[in-house]
Amino acid sequence: MTVGELVAIRSIAGGGDGVGTLADGRTVFVPRTAPGDQVRLRAIDRRKRFARAEIAEVMVPGPGRTSPPCPHYLVDRCGACQLQHLDDAAGRGVRRQIVGDAMRRLAHLDVADPPLHGDGPAFGYRTSITLTIRGGLIGYHRLGAPDQLVDVRDCLLATDALRGLLRALRSARRSLPRDAEQVVLREDEGGGLHLVVRTAGQEGWTTSDAFRERLPKGVHVWWHPAGGAARVMSGGGDPFPATVFRQVNPGVAAAVREQAIQALGAVAGHQVWDLYAGIGESTVRLHALGAHVSSVERDVRAVAMAEARGPAGPVRLTGDVADCLPSLTPPALVLTNPPRVGMEDRVTTRLLGCGARRIVYVSCDPATLARDIVRLAARYRLADLSAWDQFPQTAHVECVATLAAT
Repeated sequence: MTVGELVAIRSIAGGGDGVGTLADGRTVFVPRTAPGDQVRLRAIDRRKRFARAEIAEVMVPGPGRTSPPCPHYLVDRCGACQLQHLDDAAGRGVRRQIVGDAMRRLAHLDVADPPLHGDGPAFGYRTSITLTIRGGLIGYHRLGAPDQLVDVRDCLLATDALRGLLRALRSARRSLPRDAEQVVLREDEGGGLHLVVRTAGQEGWTTSDAFRERLPKGVHVWWHPAGGAARVMSGGGDPFPATVFRQVNPGVAAAVREQAIQALGAVAGHQVWDLYAGIGESTVRLHALGAHVSSVERDVRAVAMAEARGPAGPVRLTGDVADCLPSLTPPALVLTNPPRVGMEDRVTTRLLGCGARRIVYVSCDPATLARDIVRLAARYRLADLSAWDQFPQTAHVECVATLAAT
């Protein structure tokens, strides 16, 4: 271990770490640094091709460095945010650069950093947070230490309603199931509050009454045992709103969805595939615009919710995307919105032969987006790329890529 080396930070890597160069020529990755920082390092871990280190002292702060408002960020090294030490302008610039760098480095495209859209709040935007429970602690993983938890008293990314629910949860923690391992706090579209307790087994929750008594009135509480369905403990209603994936920043997500649909061009009368369709919000919009829509989603709960909400007309398939594609009518246009891991190789292979004139790809991970652009390059070229500030204070960024047939 080497302590005390002085390094200038020139940029931010995809995961949010600052990038500099050690005296021996190795690239070094340093969390919580800002472009333009001059930092004294400690705990330098030299690998064969690169190194990792921590800040011992910020000698000269970069122009975008600021004091993070969350007490957990620096003191506890909470890993939920990566860029809270940057002001808004610097953070937005870094997220643009992360996308552009992925395209240049991984997709080998000569492109500039894309524009960054979205003007939502910098804090208080998350309508859902997921916390881990372990050893009496409720919180997020510590930065660089996934085996350690930060006991989170507050989360400034969450809406005010969820921050209040978190405080109530902490007061009721002794009444959680003994095998509780995760809790999800969610605010639905109508402002209703949901709390889902996930357990490692199916041991009975004998203290549920005491738990509910410490929560605000009207909170929907769900117990989701491993291998079983979510069960209502209070509040009644349908568990789907609380257990099906929804975007955590609904305002910006809606703008992203609309921009992606507009990027498809005229859809009326055309066959359109909506892949990784979730609860079918894009399917509904495409149907309203006159498209013949076939959607595919693996989560049976999401598909059931989409079918219940309607409308009738779109073909909705439940299952693995690669397995379902051969049964669909060939498309003129494709909208795809996969999870962070991107599309399987089997999916990109099938898309290469589907005959669509345009694919619009919504991605929450520029690196996997770049990888999939390479996989599709035999038939499709990148015609347009935009980034969206859907996850302020973090190194995550939403992208919309338009791929045109060559």
